[in-house]
Amino acid sequence: MALAHTTTIEDLHPDLVVHALRLLDGPALAAASCATTHLHSVASHPDVWHDLCLSTWPSLRHHPELLHAIIPSFAGSHRSFFSEAYPFPYLAGQHGDPGNTIKLPKELLSAVDIYYKGVPILSRVIETETESQWFNGSPFRIDVLERKDPDQTIMETPAVVSPGELTLSWIVIDPEGRKAVNLSSRRPVTVDKHWYSGETVVKYAMATRDRSVAAMITVTVAGEEEGAHVREVSLMLEDEDGICLNGKESLVIIKGAMEGEKFGRGRGEEEEQAKKGYEEHMERRKERKERRARNETRIDTCCIAIGVSIFMAFIVLVVFR
Repeated sequence: MALAHTTTIEDLHPDLVVHALRLLDGPALAAASCATTHLHSVASHPDVWHDLCLSTWPSLRHHPELLHAIIPSFAGSHRSFFSEAYPFPYLAGQHGDPGNTIKLPKELLSAVDIYYKGVPILSRVIETETESQWFNGSPFRIDVLERKDPDQTIMETPAVVSPGELTLSWIVIDPEGRKAVNLSSRRPVTVDKHWYSGETVVKYAMATRDRSVAAMITVTVAGEEEGAHVREVSLMLEDEDGICLNGKESLVIIKGAMEGEKFGRGRGEEEEQAKKGYEEHMERRKERKERRARNETRIDTCCIAIGVSIFMAFIVLVVFR
């Protein structure tokens, strides 16, 4: 009696396997490549990771130079770019002025993508020059959309039903240094209504390990229900007092994040960790504000006491003169 032949994945045509792998997301593709030697070989096909980068970050389609020249230079493959840009970084806090000892990027490219229920609704690449004295000394802020900007043509649909269901990717790329880092928590850390305008403010954040600095991405959504649309998108880095860092200070932290280790396997735990880091950063801000208020109260009390003492001494001097 002949033994039945068992069909394995190795029996399938490689083109069919490649087509199937192109349907996976990054974490699933990385896991599949570890299953067998055959899958590892097929999953290493450049076209698979090229397509994955495009599906994960549609903004890359709008910048041919970025797609065809810069990204492939990351250790020679789109897979290397994905391994740098997709995970979450361990941001280091401020320690003196290391910007004098490390080579800072001369230019930053921001690949920004906003999704609603997994569907891209806004994709742009923003170029930021970083060598001018104005940039280094001014508050660091990158705007993707401005309120006066009428150009919404890159948005595939203007409708946003629920701002809390928006996810955002913000990849900062150093084209000369061939480095990239993700600065977004992907899922919102807060969703609030602006007290005056009534617009919805959605925030995404990535805090440093010591919680002293946080990369804050703000998305402003105007309108309600079916008429809601994205009005403003911006990135800034703020310290533990809520003050925006200047360009040079921000570059030092971003460069350190590019060079440092990354974490997260795409299972959702990194989003929760990013939100927890933001909450701890805000708690630290609150504690510092309360401590500063207590110190100011003590100083005011001392000044009043000293003033009263001087006044009473003057009265006594006048009376008993």
